[in-house]
Amino acid sequence: MAHERSATSAAGELDLKFQVFAKIAKPVAEVFDAVYNPKKLSGYFTTGGASGPLDEGTTVTWDFADFPGAFPVHVRKVERNRLIALEWKANDGDYNTHVRMEFESLGPDATLVRISESGWQKTPKGLEASYGNCMGWSQMLCCLKVFVEQGTNLRAFMY
Repeated sequence: MAHERSATSAAGELDLKFQVFAKIAKPVAEVFDAVYNPKKLSGYFTTGGASGPLDEGTTVTWDFADFPGAFPVHVRKVERNRLIALEWKANDGDYNTHVRMEFESLGPDATLVRISESGWQKTPKGLEASYGNCMGWSQMLCCLKVFVEQGTNLRAFMY
């Protein structure tokens, strides 16, 4: 798994964004469904539950048993087996960040998943919040990989 944490805009300002990715040894349809399907997502990531499938135009809630409180997640765009685009509230203020999950088939039994997030305020708190989410999405990819490939909930007792 690799990641890119930030880049500089044309004006020389620091844009708070990152991308993480991982290869998963399963077909793209199976990997996509493990994120889209609330029952599967709750088996390794939203361990307190996910209120519904990630259908375009809906708002679902994600709850984490090890992190108190349910979070509204606004599903902006879905292209089956290719893309899920979300928005959710930044944990450093009253605004949303943008999440893109991209799924790329690498063959009949392999998928590359890229997750990027952007949109934090360019403040020390925004930078800190972006690093926390970078860690969270990296761990989500690890948990997704283990769940899909081995059927194990890696997140259990992680936090």
